Amino acid sequence: MNKTARILSIAAVAAFSAFGAHADEADASQFALKFDTNRTRAEVAAEAATVAQTRSIEPAGSRVVTYKSTADRAAVRAAAAEAVRTGQIPSGEISAL
Repeated sequence: MNKTARILSIAAVAAFSAFGAHADEADASQFALKFDTNRTRAEVAAEAATVAQTRSIEPAGSRVVTYKSTADRAAVRAAAAEAVRTGQIPSGEISAL
């Protein structure tokens, strides 16, 4: 039993050390992408300029519709004060409850 355990442990250590022998370089160059292109820099820049003109960098739905109000500021304030007095809208810290 003791001899079998010793042989198995030696085999395990040898297997783990064999995995370490297959290591690659520290900079992970085995995962580097390789590109082979025949287009010039000017061609790529011209294509990028045309694509940028057709796409918007503004997020969808970010425009706010504006309108011209005809209400008077004093009239709106008076209506809000009346709504608070009559209890139609809450006011103060207790309104959050």
